[in-house]
Formats: sequence, structure tokens, C-alpha cells
Amino acid sequence: MTFLRSLAFAIIFYSWTVVAVLLSFPVSLLGTPAIRAWAHGWARFHRWCAAFLLGIRTRVEGEPPDGAVLVAAKHQSMFETIEMVRISDLPVIVIKRELADMPLFGFMTRRYGVIAVERSAGAKALRALVEEGKRAVATGRSVIIYPEGTRVRVGETPALKSGFAALYRALGLPVVPVAVDSGRLWGRGLVHCPGTITLLVGDVIPPGLKRDEIEGRVHAAINRLELAPQARA
Repeated sequence: MTFLRSLAFAIIFYSWTVVAVLLSFPVSLLGTPAIRAWAHGWARFHRWCAAFLLGIRTRVEGEPPDGAVLVAAKHQSMFETIEMVRISDLPVIVIKRELADMPLFGFMTRRYGVIAVERSAGAKALRALVEEGKRAVATGRSVIIYPEGTRVRVGETPALKSGFAALYRALGLPVVPVAVDSGRLWGRGLVHCPGTITLLVGDVIPPGLKRDEIEGRVHAAINRLELAPQARA
């Protein structure tokens, strides 16, 4: 049954995604607000498909990000990359350049607002990340970054990539850390299991901290769901 539900999700969600991407071209003619509303509608459709086709519910603990902040989130699956768009207020998202350069889909992401990073470009990528981040903040929007740099498996707690500290220092924004446990249900393959995925929104961390302190606090906060339940109390 789980396989059949996952297959139905894949057929329905990705089929509509193709249609949504194609329709984003005429929608974009209506202006930036229209394409952003269109993207949020797509994110809500993803939530509906996850809930009613896969049996995956979402539990948000804590206050979702509000205002211009730097959101630092754990990344275990595709699920939270879309769900964070839904619960945040028009965020600009740091993504790998390969996604922003995809035919058609890349057009929609760039019109919505993303910071595309070439992960292998070193110092050049850091400069581009900071410059684009400053432009995003100038519009009053939040920025979402996955500071571990890539999707990780359940139980993995790698050190944060240097791009997070660079962006934190340059933007001067408070940080909202978000822990997730989506990897328990949403693996890398086709099959996704029913259950509840938790997004644990941590306390706001002020700007201006030294690199070691901000990285330590964010690392601990985004990995809270990796700890034993009693450690989260």
C-alpha cells in the first residue's frame, strides 16, 4: 500500500509540477507578485499531496519565521525545501546552481527569487552568495539557507559550511534555526512512508556573534531532533 500511495504521489505531484512550470511563463507576465503567489500555490499543492496521498502530516513547533531574518534549516529531504516556502513569508532561497539552471523550472525559481550558488567555486561562490544575499535583504524578504550544504541522512550532523557564517556576517540579520526529521519518512527513493514530520523552530539568535558561537548555536539548534526526546525538553 505504501508503494502504491508513493507511486500515486509521484504521478500526480510531478505531473502538476510540469504543468505549473509551463503555466509560470504566462503567469510571470502579470508581474513578480503573481509568480510568487503561483509558487506558493504549488507549495500548498505539495502539502495537500503529501497529506492525502502519502498520509504525511506536518507539525510545526515554535513560531514560524516572520520579517527579515536568516532562516537556517536542517536538510534531510525534498519535503522541507518546499514546506519552508509555504510556512515562511516570501523567502529568498539559497539553492545549488544546477536547480536554477534547469530548463523551464529554473526560470520559475529565478522569477520567484533564489540565490543560486556554485558549490565548487570556492571564494568566488562566497562573494556571489553575499552579494545576492544583500540584494535580497534590500527587498525586505527573509533568506533561507541549508547551512550543512547538502541533504544529509538521519543521524548525520556535519559541520556547517563556511557560506552560512559569511552570509550571517554580511547581512546582519537575526537567525531562526529550524530542525526537521523528514528523513525518517521521506527517503531518497520513490517510497515515502506515512506519519508526522516535525519542523522545530528554534529561538531567534541575534546578529553580531562571533563565528564559533553562531555556528555552534545553529548547529545545536538544527540538530535538536537528532537528539534523544528527553534532551529536547
